[in-house]
Amino acid sequence: QVQLVESGGGLVQAGGSLRLSCAASGRTFSSYTMAWFRQAPGKEREFVAAITWSGSNTYGADSVKDRFTISRDNAKATVYLQMNSLKPEDTAVYYCAARQLGLSNLSIRYEYWGQGTQVTVSS
Repeated sequence: QVQLVESGGGLVQAGGSLRLSCAASGRTFSSYTMAWFRQAPGKEREFVAAITWSGSNTYGADSVKDRFTISRDNAKATVYLQMNSLKPEDTAVYYCAARQLGLSNLSIRYEYWGQGTQVTVSS
């Protein structure tokens, strides 16, 4: 069992930056693939980025490439999402997720989820 707690969300102006954190506890964090998803009001949950257990491979959605960076610190059992050049369309609840197998952009393949953190980008 893995428990995930996100933090770092908030209100920011367009063009600004935020860094989200997801702290994990429970089973061995370093063995899990980690990902970020987001869900805007009235929309389906959307994949943002994922990172392998070692951090050697990452995968990001086209909509956030070159703006968002996922990283992890296994010693701190934490995964991060650095978000730059934020746009109003990035407004959503951002969720951290974990799975035991490799990279995936499908939410149904992730076994563990955090409660989410709200990111609001004003124009």
